[in-house]
Amino acid sequence: MARTSKKKRSNRLGLFFGLAVVVLVVIFGTLLASDYTGSSRAGTEQTDADLLEVTVAQGASTAEIAQQLNKQGIIRYPLFFRIVSRLGGHDADYKQGTFLLKPKCGYQTIFQTLSDPASGQNHSVKITIPEGFEFRQIADRLEEAGLIDRDVFYDLAENEPFDYDFIRDLPQRENRLEGYLFPDTYLFTKDTDTEKTILDAMLKRFDEVVNTDANRARAQELGMSLDEVVTLASVIEREALGDADRKDVSSVFHNRLKSTEYPYLQSCATVQYVLQERKAVLSEADTKISSPYNTYQNKGLPIGPIASPGAASIEAALYPNQTDYLFFVLGSDGEHHFSKTYEEHLANMKK
Repeated sequence: MARTSKKKRSNRLGLFFGLAVVVLVVIFGTLLASDYTGSSRAGTEQTDADLLEVTVAQGASTAEIAQQLNKQGIIRYPLFFRIVSRLGGHDADYKQGTFLLKPKCGYQTIFQTLSDPASGQNHSVKITIPEGFEFRQIADRLEEAGLIDRDVFYDLAENEPFDYDFIRDLPQRENRLEGYLFPDTYLFTKDTDTEKTILDAMLKRFDEVVNTDANRARAQELGMSLDEVVTLASVIEREALGDADRKDVSSVFHNRLKSTEYPYLQSCATVQYVLQERKAVLSEADTKISSPYNTYQNKGLPIGPIASPGAASIEAALYPNQTDYLFFVLGSDGEHHFSKTYEEHLANMKK
């Protein structure tokens, strides 16, 4: 009898344990399924105010993306997300950029939005254009985000008569809008924004920040047109190491523009613009390239801007430090060394 009773108790314990395992599996499976489908938001009204910004850095791994999604409350189980992403072949599809997602929107919406912004949850993409980006780089970033047709974008940039006085004042040249698409963070929507409205938004921002009465008046004091200021600012943007030396770099170029002995700016950045390659060291042949942008071969400013300068570089172009510097060189310490004479410059080059 005792053995039978013990056996029955053992069987009941085994059955209880088995049922508990099944229940746990069902519960956990339900939670995973809920995370996958986003069904936990059923019955909850969500609006655009609930949208969360998700930024995918260049080269971000699926694990990094999953951790960010978890931190922002968009998914609950990062490991499960990584498994589903790998099995579904999504790992190589994620695009760089900032996207908008709702909490617990479901994996399929996440996969679609982060890999194909043009058909994502609300078709909205936040794009940051850094200071110093060239027009072609801006087009690359917008195209990668699924916001533009590159050929249409280029055609409009060259031919559309945008209603801004600074556009009407521009001289005839290629790359008409180079330098005038203001570097900033923009939110564009695929449903409503076109190549034209995107260009207009960037030009409007330039109009607000750069094309001011105060800046125009200061340019006139310097004997420069606004286009010349933007052109100089673009060179400063590409040459300066940051705010610490921006106005000293500007002073060198201003001094050269007024110099009869050293009338060539000799900016490597202008040659890099021609090469469409940011080479660390230019060859002698590079500096002899025939181009109106090559400031080793042409006196004064290049024919137009070589990049989009930010507000700090515009200010530096308008208000340089008052120095006698005519030269600067990047030292082995990672800083620019400025000098007044060629002899001092040669000495600095050895540092």
